[in-house]
Amino acid sequence: MTRTRTTRLRRPLLAGTTAVAAMAVTAGLVAATSEPAKAATGPKLSLIAATGSITLTSWKEDPGVYLDLGTYLTAEGTPFELKATRKSYKDPVTVTQTVYEGGKAKAKTLPKGTVKDFSGLPGFAEITVTDKAGKKVLGRTEDFCPNNASGRVKPDAPATSKYPESCPTNPFTLGSVWGVEKGWAANTYAGSYTDTVQLPAGTYTAKVGVAKKYRDLFGIADKPATVKVTVQERSYEDEEGAAQPAPAAASAGRHAGHGAAHQAPAAHAGHGPGHAPAPAEAGAPVTSGASPSYNVGHGPLKAAPPALPWALKKQQAARSMRVGDTGGQTDGSRKAPALQPLAKRPAGKPAVPDVPKPDLRSLPAYGIVISDGEKNVPGKDYLAFSANVWNAGPAQLVVDGFRSPGKAKMDAYQYFYDAKGKQVGYTPTGTMEWDPRPGHVHWHFTDFASYRLLKADKKEAVRSGKEAFCLANTDAIDYTVKNANWHPFNTDLATACGEENSISVREVLDVGSGDTYTQDLPGQSFDITDVPNGTYYIQVLANPEKRLKETSTDNNSALRKIVLGGKPDARTVTVPPHDLVNAN
Repeated sequence: MTRTRTTRLRRPLLAGTTAVAAMAVTAGLVAATSEPAKAATGPKLSLIAATGSITLTSWKEDPGVYLDLGTYLTAEGTPFELKATRKSYKDPVTVTQTVYEGGKAKAKTLPKGTVKDFSGLPGFAEITVTDKAGKKVLGRTEDFCPNNASGRVKPDAPATSKYPESCPTNPFTLGSVWGVEKGWAANTYAGSYTDTVQLPAGTYTAKVGVAKKYRDLFGIADKPATVKVTVQERSYEDEEGAAQPAPAAASAGRHAGHGAAHQAPAAHAGHGPGHAPAPAEAGAPVTSGASPSYNVGHGPLKAAPPALPWALKKQQAARSMRVGDTGGQTDGSRKAPALQPLAKRPAGKPAVPDVPKPDLRSLPAYGIVISDGEKNVPGKDYLAFSANVWNAGPAQLVVDGFRSPGKAKMDAYQYFYDAKGKQVGYTPTGTMEWDPRPGHVHWHFTDFASYRLLKADKKEAVRSGKEAFCLANTDAIDYTVKNANWHPFNTDLATACGEENSISVREVLDVGSGDTYTQDLPGQSFDITDVPNGTYYIQVLANPEKRLKETSTDNNSALRKIVLGGKPDARTVTVPPHDLVNAN
């Protein structure tokens, strides 16, 4: 993808203030004088436009333009940092801003209802578009993810941003960190959260401002940015040999719904057939530079993409690799080094030392739909779902697999590290097996999690055959927990889980991140053909055989209530809200 400090801290009196007190016996009053405390302050925020004019493309075959107008929020003086969290799914999302008093960071609680979820600040940008005659042709607001880092605006700004690359969209996210690094800019374009707008070819003037409630809240000047917009219409037929966008990919990640029928596989969107799109598939006009995030995965939902040019992304990727070679990560501000599989099996006696360990927790199932099943077997009904197991820390889960020559399976070992990152122990923890099925095609660690359909009395009705997983940090579940890594390495399957001819594999689940398996994958369903209608619970159970050593096993199970109905070949499923989370 941690996430909460909610107390407003202020000092009514500073050390060294002068106080003169006199007691009035008749009134019993004490009078005092003191120097006023300095108010906690945040960064200086400004809305700027990168250019005074921009050209947007509307394709004849798929009309509509993406309003990436090149407007940015900049932070000076100190970073702009927000932490969003909820204590449980029964509690609303609350937000604190990191402000500074005497050089020390303080948490300032923002008003209730500032945000509705973890996708960013709702209704932040206000956009008005007028035509050549000055007539208003469009008015809209857009949400803003501060993590849409787009680069430095000052040469002395930090070389890298410590904040995550996007805002999480998993419906069961627990905590998130958003920020604009000091001297950096974040694109205000909401990316895949928004629809295209219909503007005929021609010239327009766009005015982009910040909503008053955010200007007042963060001290942003009321200075809208103005951009001249030229809309040009082009046709795929006229672009012989030219790259063509894939508009559907850009719209698939909106909050339209969570079912498989409404989602297109995203780059790094959990475990699934998605792929990182080439520039031609970015889903936005090439002139805008907008494209899906390169370093996040959110199951069936896509995060709002940073509007980064592809060349800059490649530079950042190369830079991240260099940063990863410099040493261990001690807080959320630096990217952890890539953990490579060991060349040979560990030597010495296995031991489980008294050091910090991971804490695996399950999220309630979501993306729940009735499916024909992966083989589309006539007369069969399947209940498909997405599931996520995450690591609440305070230590990484590190599992290595070693293969004996000619053997079909690998032997798996869990590794342990001290506070300085030194390996201090290991223990055998099962096996890894090669999964050749489409959507997988990598090594799975067995017994990582288990899926069960429970009856209303919580007794087992059906068990999924899937209990083996490739571990990847696809979702930022709670980046406010201790030791959360805001820049995990293996965020997609290109960096983990190995090849068929691998001799060893290392799989890592980092602190604060979770691993989503989406409902379109083999094994992510129950055969409910012979299951009667009624109330059931989908159970996602982490570490079912308790082979992995962790901080606690008391929080490994999560239940999601469902109601089955309908008739054979026409089954239905109703998914009630899970406390305040209303996501099927």
